[in-house]
Amino acid sequence: MLEEKILNDYKEAMKSQDKIRSSTLSFLRAELMNVAIAKKKKALEDDEVFVVIKKQIKQHQDSIEQFKKGNREDLSVKEEAELEILKSYLPPQLSEEQLKQLIEEAVTGLGAAGMKDMGKVMKEVSVKVGPGADSKVVSGLVKERLLRPA
Repeated sequence: MLEEKILNDYKEAMKSQDKIRSSTLSFLRAELMNVAIAKKKKALEDDEVFVVIKKQIKQHQDSIEQFKKGNREDLSVKEEAELEILKSYLPPQLSEEQLKQLIEEAVTGLGAAGMKDMGKVMKEVSVKVGPGADSKVVSGLVKERLLRPA
């Protein structure tokens, strides 16, 4: 399970005194424990772990943006390093072409005809993609496709 891999990587980072990796994984583990407690579970499924990781990635991306606006290059570099560590636990991301193909299949399969069907298409594509793509990217591509006449 992914949670076990994160724990083992955390222990390894502690042994090798990799401060950034150990602090990033420590924070991630704490967040995973909080989610598990909230869901009244001992351990999370991999899909639930992906959701937590994606949430943390989003937070890091927002922080990087804010630090760059505030000319705090030192902090943005640290956040970017942590971001790369978190991204390493996600499955490989699908290419834009692969996403467009999945979106096209969903639009055709559902008979979607416009923006009113965006929710249906997003739901269908999200199930197929899982953690393999950023939902913001998928949303933009779906919107682009639905605004374009077939």
